[in-house]
Amino acid sequence: MPTPSDTFTEMVSTTLRHHERSVADNVTNHNALLRYMKEHNNIKTDAGGGYEIAIPLSYAENETYQRFHGGEILDISDSDVLTTAKFDWRQVALHVTTTGRDLKLNRGKAQLINLVKARVQVAMDTAANNMSVDIYSDGALSNQIGGLQHIIQSGGQGTVGSINSATWTFWRNQVREMSDPTAFASLKADMNLMWLSCVRGMDKPDLIVFSHDLYSVYEGGLQDLQRYADSKAAGLGFESLKYKSASLIFDDNTNFGTTAERGYFLNTKYLYMQQHPEAQWDEDEKKIPINQDKIVLPIYWMGEMCCSNRKRQGVMVDLA
Repeated sequence: MPTPSDTFTEMVSTTLRHHERSVADNVTNHNALLRYMKEHNNIKTDAGGGYEIAIPLSYAENETYQRFHGGEILDISDSDVLTTAKFDWRQVALHVTTTGRDLKLNRGKAQLINLVKARVQVAMDTAANNMSVDIYSDGALSNQIGGLQHIIQSGGQGTVGSINSATWTFWRNQVREMSDPTAFASLKADMNLMWLSCVRGMDKPDLIVFSHDLYSVYEGGLQDLQRYADSKAAGLGFESLKYKSASLIFDDNTNFGTTAERGYFLNTKYLYMQQHPEAQWDEDEKKIPINQDKIVLPIYWMGEMCCSNRKRQGVMVDLA
């Protein structure tokens, strides 16, 4: 006959294994940006480890391009065109726990299952809420991922992926300070200019994320123009409009850490979340402290927000 601790371990493990992907889905579905990235295959889990996440970049053109005639001497010199952006792995842990007292008070199968489900749901909600903060953060908190405010900075520069964009101009993101974010005509004019600065040939933003007030101004200006609604993004469960060919969504987390309104112009071809294949909100083995009457089951995530082309990303800011 199993002991209460063994029973709890069995039930928690079964519940967690059953919900393992649901935990990941809950974290993704809770956040409009993460959900969009998931739908466009920009949450990657193909890294096999390594000390850092290394992303090869081309930062310059081949300098041997030469127009020539007949037997003219050709340029066969080397061209230094490649470098690497390096991102550190960040880790997150959650723990589903119980004490001996809880086990004794939750005798009976139905009570035990309810206890497990309730604690798993709290863990899921906590993961979703905190990742929703982190994905827009500047990475200033200890061991926090570098979110959009880190990758797409209001000054356009900064050191991202170990590359200092004060020195390397190819690694600077686009920035535009809004002239009057409360007026639709002014906002639209700023959006047009920001769009052009992010476009290169067929490369263009595919997602725009607005904070609350910006979205309200833009939506108000288009209130009667139903063709601006984005039915696909709306199908994901988020408020959504269209601007040119890009989806435009509202996400209140964009204001985390600042009162300034922000509007991100994202080319998600170059922006993605890298996860470790062995830590995608995965359950680990149970832990039993030697000095406590407790059982602990950890849930781990490991990854980082990465970018392979900052120049194609932009942010509109209201610094007033």
